[in-house]
Amino acid sequence: MIIENSVSNSNKKFFGFDVKSLTDNRRAINMLKGIFAVIPFTLALPVDALQVKVTPTNPKLGDTLFVEINLDNPDNGTNPTVVNGNNTYPAFEIAPNQYRAFVPTTPLEKAGTRTLRVAGDGQVQNLAVNVLNRKFPIQRITLPPGKASASATEYELKRVAAFKALQTPEKYWNGAFLKPNAGRMSTTYGVRRYYNGKFAKDYYHRGLDYAGAAGSPVIAPASGRVALVGRVSQGFRVHGNVVGIDHGQGVNSIFMHLSRINVKEGDFVKAGQLIGAVGSTGASTGPHLHWGLYVNGQSVDPTPWRTKGVN
Repeated sequence: MIIENSVSNSNKKFFGFDVKSLTDNRRAINMLKGIFAVIPFTLALPVDALQVKVTPTNPKLGDTLFVEINLDNPDNGTNPTVVNGNNTYPAFEIAPNQYRAFVPTTPLEKAGTRTLRVAGDGQVQNLAVNVLNRKFPIQRITLPPGKASASATEYELKRVAAFKALQTPEKYWNGAFLKPNAGRMSTTYGVRRYYNGKFAKDYYHRGLDYAGAAGSPVIAPASGRVALVGRVSQGFRVHGNVVGIDHGQGVNSIFMHLSRINVKEGDFVKAGQLIGAVGSTGASTGPHLHWGLYVNGQSVDPTPWRTKGVN
């Protein structure tokens, strides 16, 4: 009715037609009605400005969840966020209007459904992600009576905790991570342990161990900025001589028990660059390299970052 009134009461031209001259032309009027009938319908369609994709499709404990978020119209320059339980993870821009957040999972969690709450562009989406169970190797260790294990100093704990919590907005790495030492892998990620017959429920092996020869080179698996250098002489009793690399966007690598350190804090290193040498400093029973990969403060399995890569 609105269209017919506009046609009969107006002498103006619409879409190249003289409305007055078309008053008696039913075919032209019907065409105009069709045009105007479509326009408001199209404009009324809802716009899904928040598009979310989670990979891998079948994650298991120890994996990193990659949450990719596309925004059609970023409203106020604020990056999206992802909430899982009591933890909030920042999403960093990786392309125009495209963001990504990393959600870590660990062997200490239970398998099952996680609810990810994604907020951005004035919208909220709740996604259910099923994290599969995974069997981790078990080690049984018997300690002799009276043997005292090394205890970390307060300085050591504070420095390492601050390093693991880094969430630098810049992304320094590119593609798959390299193997940091040529030695064979002696201990895999996530190993659980019994000590003198008692299960250590809060323990899991937080990284990969390489049984490289003493003095063999340790290289950076990916580009980043050296954010931690610690030495036994400074009180690093457990980690020993240690180097920590900030790869950006909440992803950090730590290298323990080194015999030699070839970098200093603030250095920017490239993938494959020499950073130190294998040793047995700190809480170590023999020469080896411990490489731990931390995502937003939690130790995750480095293997997918090496074999599949993350751009």
